Amino acid sequence: MNRMYPLELTPRLVEAIWGGEALVSRYGKSGDPSAKLGESWECWTENPIAAGAAAGKRLGEVMRVMGPALIGLTPLEDKQTFPVLTKIIDAHLSLSVQVHPTDAYARAHEGQPNGKTECWVILEAASGAELIFGFAKKTDAAEYRRRVADGSLGDILRRVPAKKGDVFHIPAGTLHSIGAGIVLFETQQSSDLTYRIFDWNRVGADGKARELQIDKAADVLDFRESDRAAVQPLTYRLFGAERSLLVADTRFGVEEITLTARSRYLIESVATLFMAEGQEIEMRAGDENLTLRPWQTYLLPAGFDRAELWSRESGAKLLVVTPPGADERARRRLELAGIDPARIASFLAQFADR
Repeated sequence: MNRMYPLELTPRLVEAIWGGEALVSRYGKSGDPSAKLGESWECWTENPIAAGAAAGKRLGEVMRVMGPALIGLTPLEDKQTFPVLTKIIDAHLSLSVQVHPTDAYARAHEGQPNGKTECWVILEAASGAELIFGFAKKTDAAEYRRRVADGSLGDILRRVPAKKGDVFHIPAGTLHSIGAGIVLFETQQSSDLTYRIFDWNRVGADGKARELQIDKAADVLDFRESDRAAVQPLTYRLFGAERSLLVADTRFGVEEITLTARSRYLIESVATLFMAEGQEIEMRAGDENLTLRPWQTYLLPAGFDRAELWSRESGAKLLVVTPPGADERARRRLELAGIDPARIASFLAQFADR
């Protein structure tokens, strides 16, 4: 690539036995609306670039060619893989009860550079929708194994109501499941390591029960009674936009911006992902002009130091995702906006490893 420009990513659609039609009918994805589509992988190392000089090339290829001009100065364990993976998930039916390993366990036992911490932004939730989010009481590996064997594990799962706009941070080791009737935006470490514990007695397309990873799950589960709740976002104003910090983990950051006028966005020398929520948003970055289509993901390389954003509709919203180091970048933005240090510390404490 001789010229740097915003990259539109072509998503990967994934069928799942629990999926539905929302990704095609309401989120503009190209696919068969009669298929059970569960996931749209929005930003992934293998996603093709949709247009421009890099059209058809995979994000990973472009990343290797551009190097720091794309990813920035973010330190990476794996320089061949984009450090975050984002998805839109349509849980028409409940997902399996599962857990993801920590970075240390993934390196020691899976030969992979990292495990998976993730977060969810709820886009839609049916009346009464809920998540499974940790254990309802303190337990241990022995009780866990006994309850898996006798079918009573559900008695100690913690169920949490979910509604549109809720944000949940799910550290590696947290038992969890997305309940039926939920569509959400997920940001996670770039890993697909999942240990399935219980799958509601379903069978796959081959007519067989899907494989469970009960022993590996026992190695990584956090058996403490869970008190985690929805994240308390921190809202502030900066550069002409209302901004709401949703997640600021060491591994990734997620922010929602509400445009009330033409707004500046400082890129902070890292690759930055943008997704407009429902309305078109105009972007100018350097000499490049781009229309962000609803629910489509765009990556602005780190070589851009700022962007301007505006919309014909007041109140247009977009989700912004940034790679590792998001906690310290968020701290600097909040300080620049004049937020009290105690409020900053309280917000960031929600994502500290316990």
